[in-house]
Amino acid sequence: MAIMSVTPASAPDLADRLRSTGYLPGESTALVSFLATRLGKPVLVEGPAGVGKTQLAKALADVLGRRLVRLQCYEGLDEAKALYEWNYRKQLLRIQADPGTAGEAAGRAATWREVQDDIFSEEFLLERPLMDAIASPEPVVLLIDEIDKTDQEFEAMLLELLSDFQITVPELGRVEARTRPVVLLTSNNTRELTEALKRRCLYLWLDYPEPELELEIVRLHAPDLGGDVARKLVEVVQLVRELDLKKPPSIAESIDWARALLLLGARDIDQDTFRETMSVIVKHRTDLDVVAERVGVKLAARSANGAAAGG
Repeated sequence: MAIMSVTPASAPDLADRLRSTGYLPGESTALVSFLATRLGKPVLVEGPAGVGKTQLAKALADVLGRRLVRLQCYEGLDEAKALYEWNYRKQLLRIQADPGTAGEAAGRAATWREVQDDIFSEEFLLERPLMDAIASPEPVVLLIDEIDKTDQEFEAMLLELLSDFQITVPELGRVEARTRPVVLLTSNNTRELTEALKRRCLYLWLDYPEPELELEIVRLHAPDLGGDVARKLVEVVQLVRELDLKKPPSIAESIDWARALLLLGARDIDQDTFRETMSVIVKHRTDLDVVAERVGVKLAARSANGAAAGG
């Protein structure tokens, strides 16, 4: 069944549509995303890991009624895995099975040029995510995830696509986009990206949410969790993020913790509950020690103060 493409009328309209998918955007997120759909420019989304950069692309694809095409970047990623590569086995089989195909209409053996034209055609082209997004007959959302894990040579290769939405294949020539994709590039800001890349993009910085927004997110994804527990969860997560950790807890981990507390039937986050469940939000051994000492002590002190006040 075909998906009906939707075009938001305004930034507030897009914000409402994103919220309906379970993604709660800030004002700047909704505005930049709306401009991207209207201006046809890529968006570079930077911020710490786990603040919803990838999820924004998924939510946009849902809202716009488009297929999501995702290129997960990694060190050493090259054109063959990102753009296209030739199906060498199929080409070899074609040559071996019928070497005279290209010239048989003229009653002669095929020249090497004719063989090349035959085997270097779209029939033998394996599309990778970038080519898939460009060649798609229906508009898509293209997510180039964690672009900062690649090198500057890969960034340079992207410039033609981001500027003109086209790809040049030496054997075929220029392949232009049939439809213009909405493009999001995400970065965890582990290295500085080139000015040439940034110049072609709109820019969006996503940070950890303010407490009230995070509380709203937690309540959306764990609606049965008690209000006091949810609020205390957000307060503790904010405390943990203030520490010097290898990996501060992300929004996704806040949601996981809320669901874990709900499953365990927790009615409060006291020192014992925190120590038993903090591995849901803290993922490094050294971080566990720091968090247990700094945050656990604070929770113990609050419990003691509460008990004294009650007495």
